[in-house]
Amino acid sequence: MAGDVTLDAATLSGSDAVRGRHCMSGDVRIHYLDFNSEATGVPVLLLPGITSPAATWAFVARRLAATRRVVVPDIRGRGLSENRAGLGYTLDDYSDDALAVISAAGLGRPNLIGHSMGARIAAHLEAREPGTCSRLILADPPLSGPGRDPYPTPLQSYTNARDAACRGASIEEFRKLTPGWSDAHIASRLQWLPTCAVEAIVATHRNFQEEDIFPSFPRILCPTLLIYAAKARVVPPEAAAQVVALMPHARAEAIDTGHMIPWEDLEGFLQAIERFLA
Repeated sequence: MAGDVTLDAATLSGSDAVRGRHCMSGDVRIHYLDFNSEATGVPVLLLPGITSPAATWAFVARRLAATRRVVVPDIRGRGLSENRAGLGYTLDDYSDDALAVISAAGLGRPNLIGHSMGARIAAHLEAREPGTCSRLILADPPLSGPGRDPYPTPLQSYTNARDAACRGASIEEFRKLTPGWSDAHIASRLQWLPTCAVEAIVATHRNFQEEDIFPSFPRILCPTLLIYAAKARVVPPEAAAQVVALMPHARAEAIDTGHMIPWEDLEGFLQAIERFLA
């Protein structure tokens, strides 16, 4: 079951040829943005992070969609996807949703790109369902888990940012939380952060500590690129080497930014992706 939702292009920072659609994942309604849906070739499924609804990734998707179809879901509990009490927020729950989008959108075996939480989902999905994707790009996945170093960003950083957006913080006020971002990126974040359910943020952050992503890596057999942010400590260089060593067809590439890589170096991020997909 799938349907269309008409979206204002201005909301998507000038995106063209994009439709808002939805599908069902079990009894959970998932919304996704579909860029350049008529394009041929291997499409891209892009999975965002913990407080990044699909619209905040439109500036990346629009560039990737110049030559291919790109689909970006609102992860459950965020954006225009379903948000109600009692939803599950485990890697299995998120992976089920990604599979539902792949099926509903007719993506076949897409190239799968995940950032932060989305990278954990992507790795878990391909390990759980081998052959789901053609190529896999993991951008700065949190490597925390039982017995491992904690995720470096505290939960309060996310909830404080959401609270600021909900009370109508100005661009200049919010810039203190995201120095170096453009006004357009901050405005998009302020618009969409209130759609991120507190329950989804809290449960996901807790699962960064309680769910171990490392057992997934040896089961990933497709060509894989690990992109990590050199100025963050989400994936330290030594950990990047450890992760790549666990996968038979993987390599790592550092980009000299903080964790929100494309917000700080869009061209470097896109160039790394295009080199790999080519």
